[in-house]
Amino acid sequence: MDLLGGASFQRLEGAIKAASLRQQVIANNVANVDTPNFKRSDVVFEELLEQAMNSQGIGSFAGTRTDERHLVIGSSQSAIPSSKVVTDESTIFNNSKNNVDIDKEMSLIAENQLRYNLFVQQISHEVTMMRTAIKGT
Repeated sequence: MDLLGGASFQRLEGAIKAASLRQQVIANNVANVDTPNFKRSDVVFEELLEQAMNSQGIGSFAGTRTDERHLVIGSSQSAIPSSKVVTDESTIFNNSKNNVDIDKEMSLIAENQLRYNLFVQQISHEVTMMRTAIKGT
């Protein structure tokens, strides 16, 4: 039995990886705030996860097949998309053709930190619940 390999843990793992990558990308944006012609980047994960969940039925119930002749019930595959770094080439924020807004980037850092903390707390809660179920206390 694979307790930590379920779909919810895979989604949380993907979300934590995306938040970590997002932190690096935002830090790069902040570091290049005064670099002429620099274009800011962002990380896309949540939209890809939502599309995958809607198209593949992730989150729905999946039946266990005890024999190959049994019908497949629900989705047995839970493909978690990987995050992508995208560059915003369409906007210009100042005369140097740089599009990094330091105030926006700082708010994105704060939002990303809150999101990361939520994911870590969720994983901690799931592990605590499993531990409680196993120990019975």
